[in-house]
Amino acid sequence: MACFEIKDLTFHYPAAPGKAALDNINLTINQGEYITVCGKSGSGKTTLLKHFKTVLTPAGQRTGSILLDGVPLEDVDLKTQSSQVGYVMQNPDSQIVTDKVWHELAFGLENLGVDQNIIRLRVAEMASYFGIQNWFHREVSELSGGQKQLLNLAAIMAMHPSVIILDEPTSQLDPIAAADFLNTVRKINLELGTTIIITEHRLEDILHASDRVIVMDKGRVLGVDTPLNIGKVLYENENPMFSAMPAPVQVYYNSPDACRAASEGKCPLTVREGRTWLTKVFEDKEPQQTLPDEPSLDPSAENALEIKDLYFRYTRETPDVLKGTTLAVPKGTVYAVVGGNGTGKSTMLRSICRILTPYRGSVKIFGKKTDKYTSAELFKNNLAMLPQDPQSLFAKTTVAEDLAEMLGPEISARIEKDIETKGFENTELDPEILDVAALCQITDLLKSHPADLSGGEQQRAALAKVLLTNPRLLLLDEPTKGMDSIFKLSFAQILSDLKARGTTIVMVSHDVEFCARYADMVGMFFDGNIIASDTPRRFFSRNSFYTTAANRMGRHIFPDAVTADDLIYLLK
Repeated sequence: MACFEIKDLTFHYPAAPGKAALDNINLTINQGEYITVCGKSGSGKTTLLKHFKTVLTPAGQRTGSILLDGVPLEDVDLKTQSSQVGYVMQNPDSQIVTDKVWHELAFGLENLGVDQNIIRLRVAEMASYFGIQNWFHREVSELSGGQKQLLNLAAIMAMHPSVIILDEPTSQLDPIAAADFLNTVRKINLELGTTIIITEHRLEDILHASDRVIVMDKGRVLGVDTPLNIGKVLYENENPMFSAMPAPVQVYYNSPDACRAASEGKCPLTVREGRTWLTKVFEDKEPQQTLPDEPSLDPSAENALEIKDLYFRYTRETPDVLKGTTLAVPKGTVYAVVGGNGTGKSTMLRSICRILTPYRGSVKIFGKKTDKYTSAELFKNNLAMLPQDPQSLFAKTTVAEDLAEMLGPEISARIEKDIETKGFENTELDPEILDVAALCQITDLLKSHPADLSGGEQQRAALAKVLLTNPRLLLLDEPTKGMDSIFKLSFAQILSDLKARGTTIVMVSHDVEFCARYADMVGMFFDGNIIASDTPRRFFSRNSFYTTAANRMGRHIFPDAVTADDLIYLLK
């Protein structure tokens, strides 16, 4: 039975009437299906998902129709939509409305007018099902990102929806928390028959669980197929979206024919299937090739950043978040910091920028303590930070005006006045704005309102704004959050170009695949400190859980391989 039927759906945002955000979409989603929607940033994934609930549908011009259980969605009352269609957003904090965990679980049911006895029963059931009992009475503000997202899912499930829509729900979660969350979603689909519609850039944990995969580009549906077939179609058509496929799929299709023959024509989708396939490939032979040595950093190199014995707590009553944090980052390197949610990684970055003031310890930038710099000296041509929430950087009505703000009040005022009096098309933008827009691939977004951009597009626009300060030390807090696999390649090139110009980059990230591929050094943040630091290959090959899919897939044959490229190189 069809759950959603989408017929000839076309949608234009008010700011871009000539560009279709959704272009003639025709889809049928059946009850109980697990549907994965993928595509690069700005392809229309989030816009499509928001059309499944009328209260979330963005303003703009729409044609076509959406049916929920055979009824036009606009004819379904809001109470029915609220109970039948649940929605989990990218940012856990965007959805939480109460202060206590137990009240958040009950909030939706209270608004639906459910009897108090039923509310207590459902809240107890959901708390038990999701393992929330131990933090049932806690303040929501005390929860980690993973716990908040699980709470959002539990609060939705308490209303017994028939459909759950998830818009990149793990973008702010560490790899272990993300895997746990997605396993719970899969369990709901299998055991309760709830229809799942999910968008994700990180496909490792969901592609194999999907019944069908929808690939979108420029507002159109490029293809709808099974997980087994979609990778083959993208590979054979040389579609850039193939780079988003899980490591086992990428390794399989890029390996020699003799290796693929061992799987009898079936592409592995999971780490387990990939490991079984590699075992068959090498069951009667030994691997002969090894990876070239990783370059070692010069121990005598001058440091761009030195942190020594940093201690910080948010209030007198709460425990320390930073506990003697010590770190040295040589000039011209990309240093990645990984670790679980809530361990203090972002707190460390904010302490470096003087947003927070540690009560003990010191921070030096290029040999000088940060408290010896004036604000003008510290943040112009010296230090810059891209925060985890890019929306906090936007204050203007167009991306171009936000970028102009970084060039000084005179240029900013001139561009704002020209846009207001002459219109955007007749406004001359400074070369610096055009150059950084081209670098971050946002040239066609300059006239857009920042709030109208997708999560990945906002991240790129925020990066462009930060780069206009010409920093020598660049701090990045979850920079690949919301980025598609295609722009990640461009982003890696941006980091390489910055490094070539002498810029030092410190990056906090949950994206272990990106860190393994592009960082010079990786450090593990745990219990308020950096407890281990090494080159990516040595760092990730020693971990069992906090490592890449490629390493888990091939470590029994190639212990040092940590990326899909490593495995492809060795197989060839």
